Amino acid sequence: MTERLKSIVSQMTPSKSGLSAITTKNPDDIVITLAIRTPLTKGFKGGFKDTPLDGIVYKLMKEVIAKSNLDPALVEDICLGNVSDAKAAYYCRAAMLGAGFPNTTSGSSVNRFCSSGLKAVQDIANQIATGSIEVGLAIGAESMTQGGDRLERPFFDELLAGSQEARDCMMPMGQTSENVGKDFNISREQQDRYACESYRRAEVAQKAGWFDDEIVPIQAKVKDPKTGEVKEVTLTKDEGPRWGTTFEALQKIRPAFMPHGDRSTGGNSSQVTDGAAAVLLMKRSTAEKLGQPIMAKFVGATVAGLAPRIMGIGPSVAIPKILNQFNLSLDDIDLIELNEAFASMAVYCLETLKIDHSKMNVRGGAIALGHPLGCTGARQIVTGLSECRRQKKKILLTSMCIGTGMGMAGLFVNEQL
Repeated sequence: MTERLKSIVSQMTPSKSGLSAITTKNPDDIVITLAIRTPLTKGFKGGFKDTPLDGIVYKLMKEVIAKSNLDPALVEDICLGNVSDAKAAYYCRAAMLGAGFPNTTSGSSVNRFCSSGLKAVQDIANQIATGSIEVGLAIGAESMTQGGDRLERPFFDELLAGSQEARDCMMPMGQTSENVGKDFNISREQQDRYACESYRRAEVAQKAGWFDDEIVPIQAKVKDPKTGEVKEVTLTKDEGPRWGTTFEALQKIRPAFMPHGDRSTGGNSSQVTDGAAAVLLMKRSTAEKLGQPIMAKFVGATVAGLAPRIMGIGPSVAIPKILNQFNLSLDDIDLIELNEAFASMAVYCLETLKIDHSKMNVRGGAIALGHPLGCTGARQIVTGLSECRRQKKKILLTSMCIGTGMGMAGLFVNEQL
């Protein structure tokens, strides 16, 4: 571990005063009154393969209006977190108008790679906190079937000439995973065992119906690639979990990112997935005035940077930073949703931060459920709050690594105990 990482981790000291401060209820608290998501479907062959980004967003926005029992005219701004589509702002604006929001509701898009969904939540929350708006909607969405975030050209030659880290920003994500595996000696066996547990947990959760209160059924049209026949289906469950996955089966999968390394595979990396999640926010006083159910309090979010070549370990710098900001320790955290971009980074973060695995990704993570890039930051909130309700737990921490070398983390207090 670098000296900088050691310094950050050393700041993680317990403090009950910090816990008391974030759980205190005030009229100006930013609260979540609705948190829902679509099922996550397999990229290129799943239920959303023939539904473009604007279609997925439109369908979820309609559900937000139906589920919130809130006059859509009260929503002043909608922010869409998305990675792969430069036209996301167009799609957000058109989708909201088509779904039933009036033209007085504004819209935008935001892209901070895999944290885009959380960034959208943070942006809406900050607007509410500063008085710019009273009610806002954050959405994270991605069609990985139709999108792609690969660079179309190298960066400007002069900037590349002066910085190795600038050149490293062009590294494929799979290569950064192999870097983490090699630099920190995280073996293929460790990664496959971690992935197997992610699949096991997702299977348990899916069979038990734990996802049912966070997923809204979505109707979609799916075209048969062989016959061309189009069928309308109702999507109700995540398609990623592979029931019965074993460590032995994962060991047989060939490496996915040769020649960069032989430890990361399609079995221990996040899945290519389509999906969306939505989080409705307002002040506590506004929610009480409107008779809206208060699900949770948004405490805050933060971002931290690190070397691009090992971008996967981003949560290991973002999590200590947010805990220090709010005078908390990991002992104060009840549940953690940490994005499993790759098993390499998940194992590193788990071990380096000394996280209790029993409270991290209880329902499995992106290895089993999928990682629709812009969706994940919002999806983690939806899933995490649902698990908080099930376990009657209070403090939720979410975090993810971010391409080009960053990490982000968010902190929430569940109020539906």
